Amino acid sequence: MIISKKTPKKEILRLGSHCEKSNHCCSFTSGFLAPDDLTRIAQFFGMKKQEVKEKYLEEVEIFNKKALRPKRDIKDKDRPYGACVFLDEKGCKIHDVKPLHCKVYTCKPFGFQLTQWFYLNYLLDTDDPEAIRQYAQFLQTNDPIPGGHLEELVPDKEKLDKILDYSILKQEREEE
Repeated sequence: MIISKKTPKKEILRLGSHCEKSNHCCSFTSGFLAPDDLTRIAQFFGMKKQEVKEKYLEEVEIFNKKALRPKRDIKDKDRPYGACVFLDEKGCKIHDVKPLHCKVYTCKPFGFQLTQWFYLNYLLDTDDPEAIRQYAQFLQTNDPIPGGHLEELVPDKEKLDKILDYSILKQEREEE
């Protein structure tokens, strides 16, 4: 099975639906929100978006971008993981409107490819040199899906080299 950056969302959702729904993933972390997720979750609760953000969500940085995800109940402060705030003994309290990242992730062998698809299509800003550098670090321990190689994301080799050796950052600072 080949999942690429260009795989249609409909197909990604189909592949992500093959989860046994054991809530295993939700016991350790939570998924990132895509742009429409906050609106759907707020409507589900009959709350304003700001209220949902304050009560249920946390802002984290990934690939030099601020992203929202459900808060995690971290019981052991020595560990960086905890159950999703929306997980209870019956399962996901917001299953019908859960974040796109949660919908597409599965414990199947291709699950991490689905997460990479989400990262590439919703979190990584290829116009941000620092985001590309952080993604390059991510690739040091993860094989990219098709469309997720650095050379595909920044096809101009000279520009990519300048991003990776921080020349573009230096150049931007000198211009300020």
